[in-house]
Amino acid sequence: MRKFNGTIRDATLEDLPTLLEFEQGIITAERPFDSTLGKDPLSYYDLKEMVLDDNTCVIVAEVDGILVGSGYGISKKARHYLDHDNYAYLGFMFTHPEYRGMGINALIVDELVSWSKSQGFIEIRLTVYEDNIPAIKAYEKVGFKKHLVEMRMPRPSENQ
Repeated sequence: MRKFNGTIRDATLEDLPTLLEFEQGIITAERPFDSTLGKDPLSYYDLKEMVLDDNTCVIVAEVDGILVGSGYGISKKARHYLDHDNYAYLGFMFTHPEYRGMGINALIVDELVSWSKSQGFIEIRLTVYEDNIPAIKAYEKVGFKKHLVEMRMPRPSENQ
C-alpha cells in the first residue's frame, strides 16, 4: 500500500470548485447502485452552505496543494425513541481514483470521528449501498458495523 504524504484540513470556499467535482464523482460511483437517482445534472449537497456552517465539519485531504479526498460530519436529529437526541452523520466520502489505496478515507473518517466526539456525539453513523462491498469493507476496517438494512420494492420497470 502506498503511503499518504499529505494533510487533512478543514475545507474552505476556495476548495468549492474541486468539492463540486468530488460530488459528481460520488454521484457517478453511486449511480450503478441506485436506480432511483434522478437524471443529471444532479446535486446531493449544498457544499457552500456546509463549508460556511459552524456546526458542520467539511474536511479535505491535500497532497502538494491538490485536493485528493473529502468528507463531512453533520448533526442529525435522532428518532424520538432512541437513547440520544442527535447523532453525527458522516458523508461526502470521496478519494480521487489516483490516490485510492493510501488510507486517505480512513484518515478522513478518523478526523471526522474526532470532530464528532469533540462535539459531544455518542452516536456516529453513515450510510452505504449494500452492494458497494469495497466501501462496506473500508468502513468496517475503521470500526463501523452494519446496523440496519433499508429495503425497497423494485419498480416494475426495473430488471429483477
